[in-house]
Amino acid sequence: MSRTLALGARRIGYEIRAYFRQGDAVFFGFLFPIVMLTIFAVAFSEAEFGRDADGNVVSAADFYLPAMLAAGVLLSGLQNMALDIATEKSDGTLKRLAGSPLPVVSYFMGKIGQVLVSGILQAILLLVIAAVAFGVDLPSSPERWLTFAWVFLLGIATSAILGIGLSGIPRSGKSANAVIIPIVIVLQFISGVYLQFSMLPDWLQNVASVFPLKWMAQGMRAAFLPDELKVLEQGETWDLPGIAIVLAIWLVVGLVLARLSFRWIRKDS
Repeated sequence: MSRTLALGARRIGYEIRAYFRQGDAVFFGFLFPIVMLTIFAVAFSEAEFGRDADGNVVSAADFYLPAMLAAGVLLSGLQNMALDIATEKSDGTLKRLAGSPLPVVSYFMGKIGQVLVSGILQAILLLVIAAVAFGVDLPSSPERWLTFAWVFLLGIATSAILGIGLSGIPRSGKSANAVIIPIVIVLQFISGVYLQFSMLPDWLQNVASVFPLKWMAQGMRAAFLPDELKVLEQGETWDLPGIAIVLAIWLVVGLVLARLSFRWIRKDS
């Protein structure tokens, strides 16, 4: 076990270095939510998205920060993991690793560790840019930061495991982008990331409620937006217990999909 953990820790370092050396992955996964936050904050700088209890205006940067945090979790976890593993299956990397002494647990430690580290760095950058460049007032209460922490960690875990499960869908590494990225884009549009969730028709809100991104975005809004804006949510509540339950269910679904779809090739693993 100690050897497995040591190899997993070394694998995390390798995966992080490999990830940040991929320019397209860094832009479309790591930097993309930051770019979108900047675009929305500038484009709708004169718009008003609501007011808090003291009458202060909720700006575009205030409103879109939690949405971009949720999108970042999905991109860092599901999209990055699914594309990366699908490519490694196609180019023979998994086959070579299966013939090496690397345990499968260490391999997944490296993958999930990379997702966690890149997700944390991305969230920190988003928070710093929102506060410094756009004057967003970050939460001052420990309860809101605790809400952010557990939604973020549960969201990262769920997204990463689902990404492992979805990596078995593309038939090759070349087709992975065409299969995975449209799924991610559609989920963002119907889950309250780019469009205000209350603006969507009821039937589309119900469809989005089946998937985890809607709940991650709702949890982030609960952490960063004033309570006065919860009237825009389904049921006019943040529904934190519901968020935890839905994400936990999708985590289990992801584990089942990963178990059914992932093949390490080596039978003794």
